[in-house]
Amino acid sequence: MTATHAIIRKAVTGARIFDGQTWHAGKALLVEDGTIAGIVGINDLLDGVETLDASGQLLVPGFIDLQVNGGGGVMLNDRQDVDGIRTICAAHAQFGTTALLPTLITDTFDIRAKAIAAGIEAKAAGVPGFLGLHLEGPHLSIARKGAHDPALIRPMDAADLDALLACKGAFDAMMITAAPENTTVEQVASLTASGFVVSIGHTDSGYATVVAYADAGARTVTHLFNAMSPLGHREPGVVGAALDRGDLFAGIIADGFHVDPVSMGIALRAKAGPSRIFIVTDAMSTIGSDQTGFTLNGREIFRKDGRLTLADGTLAGADIDMLSSVRFVHERLGLPLDEALRMASAYPADAMRIEERKGRLLPGLDADFVLMSQSLDMVSTWIGGACVFEA
Repeated sequence: MTATHAIIRKAVTGARIFDGQTWHAGKALLVEDGTIAGIVGINDLLDGVETLDASGQLLVPGFIDLQVNGGGGVMLNDRQDVDGIRTICAAHAQFGTTALLPTLITDTFDIRAKAIAAGIEAKAAGVPGFLGLHLEGPHLSIARKGAHDPALIRPMDAADLDALLACKGAFDAMMITAAPENTTVEQVASLTASGFVVSIGHTDSGYATVVAYADAGARTVTHLFNAMSPLGHREPGVVGAALDRGDLFAGIIADGFHVDPVSMGIALRAKAGPSRIFIVTDAMSTIGSDQTGFTLNGREIFRKDGRLTLADGTLAGADIDMLSSVRFVHERLGLPLDEALRMASAYPADAMRIEERKGRLLPGLDADFVLMSQSLDMVSTWIGGACVFEA
């Protein structure tokens, strides 16, 4: 006897829909079994389909955040378990993030191993919003350490590489930020071949070195402008390479503190394609919480006026969510709303090579979407066709 499978259909009606490419009015988003079945006319809906009236709202692809250190009062560095990852994902779902990479800041070999094990458990448990891990360090440059603990920064050795290669196939997406000062092109090539997206970051390297690492497989640049060699008139640096190389994506923190809005606008206009600049939050545990501060590797981080800093004033991650970031690039930089939305959904999906599953509202892709008011206030967040947050 063959078991029958009931197809669960629902339709969202009344909203102005952005599918990641174009806007649709007077249509319905049709969801079947957690995936997008299509954007159809109201008269094309079958009888008996469950409908959700979203009249007057905007329906857009769910946000994808590739750099999330924490949320809901939890830092991945402090809590490597399924519940910790679940808390981080749920905190960011309040602001439209439907897929994210919990990010481990530079730490010990053992902490990294625990984070990877927790990520494997989170995937097995089907934690909503969990995409994989981003390992930011410890193989960085001390000269461009930012808020990373210099005592924990070190070269990538054979044991490190073996531990990372063992992650092959474990996650839907996996990213590592590394600096040429503490990794080799051969290591980057091996990581790329195993499925990692290698991101160049926290480095003082010059243009030629970045080009060599991109040729070896590095695909993205971590938080453009921050913790990297700048664009100079005789040495283009990491910033110059990121903008000049059409095959390098780049994340950017859109809070107005990490990068001046003028510099952001220049970078967006200068970026060579087809790869794009995408939004990351670099968010810490403060998102979705009332924390006034926390500790990182034993050092106190202070929260004040939208900034997170060490005692010496060094920026230590960001205190911003994805919806606020979208608003910033739309309202402050003057980007069209559709392009601001692509920076938070389609482009990070492309960077991670998951565009056949996420980042757009096209047939066959995951039904991850956000309902917002016309003034870009949150209404609800949906992952796999299920509502995970309602304002």
